[in-house]
Amino acid sequence: MSHLELLKQWYDRVWVQQDLDAIGLFFTPDVEAQGVMDFGVGPDDFRVLAEALLAQVEISAIRFDREVELGDWVWATLTVQAVTLADRRPVQTTGQIMVRISDGQVVEAYNQIDFLTFFEQLGYLPPDSLALCLSGEGIAA
Repeated sequence: MSHLELLKQWYDRVWVQQDLDAIGLFFTPDVEAQGVMDFGVGPDDFRVLAEALLAQVEISAIRFDREVELGDWVWATLTVQAVTLADRRPVQTTGQIMVRISDGQVVEAYNQIDFLTFFEQLGYLPPDSLALCLSGEGIAA
């Protein structure tokens, strides 16, 4: 299996099928996923993060829009399609992932996910939050 196929299988198993036990199969115990939070997230914390996000949405598909595989490294841009669990409204966001894979497991991971758009669509932030921030108006709590 190519490293790209392994990455796609990771996203399908963990996020679409919601098989959170698969996190330990795909991640080495000492890996820290960077870019998801303000600190590196290991497998146990990643499971908590996945549980929290999957309590909000049901992910129906993750599309890999662009991908590059070079040696042990895989880089991809992706689009996530989901629906809210509360009222089944569609949610879509994008992101980038770069991982290094060794012996069939992720040993390094760097993520950039558009959580701003994601949380706007969930209703936790006002629409056009980025534009409000860039205009200097800010987001009133």
